[in-house]
Amino acid sequence: MTERVQKILSQWGIASRRQAEQMILEGRVRLNGAIAELGQKADPDLDQVEVDGQVIYPQDRPEFLYLLLNKPVGVVTTCHDPQDRRTVLELLPEDLRQGQGLHPIGRLDVESTGALLLTNDGALTHYLTHPRHHIAKTYDVEVVGQLSSSALRQWREGVMLDDRKTLPATVNILNRNSSGTLLRVVLREGRNRQIRRIAEQLGYPVVRLHRIAIGDVLLQPPSKSTLRPGQYRSLEKFEIRLLKQGMTLPERLPAQMKEQRR
Repeated sequence: MTERVQKILSQWGIASRRQAEQMILEGRVRLNGAIAELGQKADPDLDQVEVDGQVIYPQDRPEFLYLLLNKPVGVVTTCHDPQDRRTVLELLPEDLRQGQGLHPIGRLDVESTGALLLTNDGALTHYLTHPRHHIAKTYDVEVVGQLSSSALRQWREGVMLDDRKTLPATVNILNRNSSGTLLRVVLREGRNRQIRRIAEQLGYPVVRLHRIAIGDVLLQPPSKSTLRPGQYRSLEKFEIRLLKQGMTLPERLPAQMKEQRR
């Protein structure tokens, strides 16, 4: 069956779909000996697909992996960094870094810590990062100063960022002290450095930002031992089901076909 080349690379765990598109644009992917173009289709059982000169064989498709990492401060959420900073993949053992196609789902900025998913399941990456799906992400956020009721209301209702209002957010005060306020923030969108930018705009700069959950997957579930910064664990089967429970058939499929597949 033919699929778009970027989808094949994603399904094979070579890269996320967006990363695969970039690889194609950079001329790193060949289809039957010719440089592939974005949008081209191929059948991996019949066509030869190469990435950086290496042929991809269907039988070499790696087993899907799903990891949860407690990202430490100072580590970048990318597979490669042009500034030669330490990446999240470098926190994993060699056998997971090489040949598995693992990549982070979404990002945490370099100063932030906490829950980060890594996988080679391109379909799941696409689902969890697509803005249409509004996957909830939960953070503990410490800000400077005593957050006012008006600022709290603005944050909850949405503020203007880049000429576009943010979606309503769940923001609750966990604790106050003389120097700052500890908040529990739940977002359903993921604009670049969104929490930090909102807090700064409202006049309460972020001191610490720590993600504690992605959807219903908790960084520190009660039944698990504590994940120290830089440590990771494999997701349980029920956690993978929780992440995938919103994945459905493509919306453009005819209704009759959807009905037949149920």
